[in-house]
Amino acid sequence: MITPTLAPASLPEGMRVYAIGDVHGCADRLRVLHGEIARDLAARPVADAQVVHLGDYVDRGPDSAGVVELLLQPFPQEGDGPRPLVVNLMGNHEDMMLTALADPDAVPHWLANGGDTSLESWDVPLRGRARDWVAAVPPRHLALLRGLRLMHAAGGYVFVHAGLRPLTPLAQQSRLDMLWIREPFLSFEGELPAVVVHGHTPSHDPVVRGNRIGIDTGACMGGRLTCAVLEGDRLGFLQS
Repeated sequence: MITPTLAPASLPEGMRVYAIGDVHGCADRLRVLHGEIARDLAARPVADAQVVHLGDYVDRGPDSAGVVELLLQPFPQEGDGPRPLVVNLMGNHEDMMLTALADPDAVPHWLANGGDTSLESWDVPLRGRARDWVAAVPPRHLALLRGLRLMHAAGGYVFVHAGLRPLTPLAQQSRLDMLWIREPFLSFEGELPAVVVHGHTPSHDPVVRGNRIGIDTGACMGGRLTCAVLEGDRLGFLQS
């Protein structure tokens, strides 16, 4: 059940955005959350429904391959409920994975950050040669990962994986910051180009500030997978 509260920004009338935080290989949790969204849309149809995945689909959790496969499937539909537009953003872990698959020198950094579990989910033996790993990942999985976007904007919100650099216009934000930044973004209290909905930095509960909403709640670390539900000037949450 969604309990809405006043949000720090707003969306145009008729639009609802479901933003999902860091999944990290927890395919079962993502499947449940997709089902909850489908049921909510069936119960409360809306003209413009969007689902935004904020990145970090791979590494650490048990089924990175299953998460990517879910992203490739049509979004579930409950009854006559509408199917949303789905936007998949890139996280720093997808960036690390793609870099490691292209450059053996980057492999140790990726493996140290949970890449070994991703390889296992694609049945890739760690003892094999790194140059051969890319051939073991289905081409359509690689195509999805390579085609991920860095940013999505809707109404008074901008959706990115990690955050934005304060005092920098939106058009001048760097790829590095959008995928990796923590400070000075997290402690900044001034205005940003829009209210930022982000993951990347885990916390026990969602973090709602006047300039940002953080929804990485540690799904792969004993926490829950969180979805922020934004509509009008209201904010609620679904979790699995």
